[in-house]
Amino acid sequence: MSGMNRPIRIVGAREHNLKNITVEIPRDRIVVVTGVSGSGKSSLVFDTLTAEAQRQLLETFSAYARGRLPKMSRPNVEEIRNLSPVIVIDQKRLGKNPRSTVGTATEIFTYLRLLYARCGTPRIGESNFFSFNEPAGMCPQCRGLGRELVFDLEALVDDDRSLNQGAIKHRHFAEGRWMWKRVMSCGLFDLDKPLRAFTPNERNLLLFAEKAPLRGHEGNKYYNLTWEGLVTGIKRRSSGREGEEQGSPAVEGRYFRFAPCGLCGGSRLNERARSVKVNSRGLDNLAAMELTDLLPFLRTIKGPVAAPVVRRVEELVRHLVNIGIGYVSLNQSVTTLSGGESQRIKMARQLGGDLTGLIYVLDEPSIGLHPRDVAHLLAMIEKLRDKGNSIIVVEHDPSVIRSADHVIDIGPGAGRTGGEVVFTGTVERLLRSGSITGECLKSGRQAETPARRVPTGAIRIRNARANNLRNIDVDIPTGVFVCVTGVAGSGKSSLIEDVFIREHPEAVVMDQAPVQGSVRSNPATYVEIFGLIRKVFATATGRSPALFSFNSAGACPNCKGTGFLRIEMHFLDAVTIPCEVCRGRRYLPEVLEWTYRDRTIADVLAMTVAEARTFFDPPEIRRRLGTLEDVGLEYLELGQRLDSLSGGEAQRIKLAAELWKKGRIYVLDEPTIGLHLADIGKLLKIIDRLVEAGNTVIVIEHNLDVIRRADWVIDLGPEGGKRGGTIVAQGTPEAVAAVKTSYTGRYLRAAIRGRMTQPPNS
Repeated sequence: MSGMNRPIRIVGAREHNLKNITVEIPRDRIVVVTGVSGSGKSSLVFDTLTAEAQRQLLETFSAYARGRLPKMSRPNVEEIRNLSPVIVIDQKRLGKNPRSTVGTATEIFTYLRLLYARCGTPRIGESNFFSFNEPAGMCPQCRGLGRELVFDLEALVDDDRSLNQGAIKHRHFAEGRWMWKRVMSCGLFDLDKPLRAFTPNERNLLLFAEKAPLRGHEGNKYYNLTWEGLVTGIKRRSSGREGEEQGSPAVEGRYFRFAPCGLCGGSRLNERARSVKVNSRGLDNLAAMELTDLLPFLRTIKGPVAAPVVRRVEELVRHLVNIGIGYVSLNQSVTTLSGGESQRIKMARQLGGDLTGLIYVLDEPSIGLHPRDVAHLLAMIEKLRDKGNSIIVVEHDPSVIRSADHVIDIGPGAGRTGGEVVFTGTVERLLRSGSITGECLKSGRQAETPARRVPTGAIRIRNARANNLRNIDVDIPTGVFVCVTGVAGSGKSSLIEDVFIREHPEAVVMDQAPVQGSVRSNPATYVEIFGLIRKVFATATGRSPALFSFNSAGACPNCKGTGFLRIEMHFLDAVTIPCEVCRGRRYLPEVLEWTYRDRTIADVLAMTVAEARTFFDPPEIRRRLGTLEDVGLEYLELGQRLDSLSGGEAQRIKLAAELWKKGRIYVLDEPTIGLHLADIGKLLKIIDRLVEAGNTVIVIEHNLDVIRRADWVIDLGPEGGKRGGTIVAQGTPEAVAAVKTSYTGRYLRAAIRGRMTQPPNS
């Protein structure tokens, strides 16, 4: 067997919860790695195989180069044979810089710049004349950002108050802050006069004055003090480098918002660049088109000079349309893309390459995709395989699992009860294996259709027109479980996040934002029980609660409470070792002499959620731990680092953190992300419990089993982008399934009939 055809062999993998496993991964195949959430899939694929492939690739560089590259530690594995370079297509956002757009990220805009430089009329010069990131092409007013700040002056200042009474409501001008002191000491204003009584000149000086020296100010004996208007200063700071990198004004909030630039109309380009036409259209027109509209226009461009450029652009655009994001435009900032959209753009970029023999690793690529679009995703994955590459997919979606050439099932449970290879082989053999995954695929895990609950009322939305919504009217039933569905880009998030939540800020929202945390964050801190636990220890021992914090008085001084030390090895890999002073326990020795029920604080942090819930008596601790159990995270250790959690675990810990909050409306954005088929039932029980307690639960979701269990479905579409934004169907799942114009209805019809494994033909 040639080297390129030998299977990838992982021997003795022990990363995280992996139990010294050995497994072979066939090459040139689509291999799906599955298993219940927290079973060890990510530990095997990302933390072991991918990490070692990247480490070995860096080892081929010179010592000089390695010294200037990120240091990578060797994963806890005996050996991995027959590795190739790995390309990871994950769900990380493409960037935070608003200058980066779909067009620049895919290089489509680069090719179009070349097209306009060579074939456009009038001819104005090289391709950099069409770049909004170059002075030669950018709009002079917005500097190529395509947007400008619009201020809500009523939110910024209170005209009925004087400066002494706190007329400036911006938090940077709060009493005692540096900017407040500048206003109060500048000598330009009557501090006791209400702003409403200011003359036009005084008001303009306060708000809109350009930066200028403070002449005659006593402080100028020592400093060159200046004054600029409040709005002028905020706008300057937010449009600088810091603002650009953050993709937002210096201080976001209710004081101001971004609007399309009034000079370039949001196109980012200057007038000269916009004046050049190809087939009567400017580059700004093309960048603003949805990709589905751009394709037919490209086909009208002829000529020997244009042909090779247009052919390449067409290929890239077609990939993006086929993978289900034809509703985006080239000038859309990458900061506005979801993780799933970012991942699909990365995948489309790879399809344009000709490299073979690579290992592609995909992390749940079906996230954010309507069942209709999963078939397009699978076709793209097959193209990558057919080019001579090996594809490894971490996935829960039944359609993706069934498309695999080979399946590796990790389990049988999660955390300490997982980390073993439960099954490896074909899908047909998986269905006969008796594993949880095989049984779920075989039976669909379908419970009986529940009785539909009767709404207690309705929340009215009228003339909703955020983004692509077409002035829609809809009543959202209350006191029931509501699913909002539709293909990607149909307007689901616009309706719920941009309209509903803004009108109902009291709603408890669980979105797809990453879990915020550091190496010091853990489940106990995230659900806010660590402070309660420290108080229990303090009460029992008569000591200060700070003594039991690894971030405060009780922390080991050697490792500063982290429990480990990172040793840099110059041009070799950094080595992470347990702290030799506290032996990884994080605390001073004297702290560990104090106990509660014969357990130290370090012992408690080593407990699983389930163990801790039986150990502690305080009802609030037990209740919040109970929410972690409810979402299937009973196996997590209280002190486990958040950055070690899998994607599914991270989503569920966010849900657990929200569940203990008191609210009458819950909004969940794709809560099945990262959930195994067997875990979805646990999610549905949580939703049922919330509804039965009198709450309204609104879920944006693609998962058919979740939609089928809803009391009410609101389906948007029919397509994405400008072809969406309308209500296609609404009612019970059975009612929506009967609407033939609804894509969701077609697949829902099959799900209700119990045929969830294959897409419907009609």
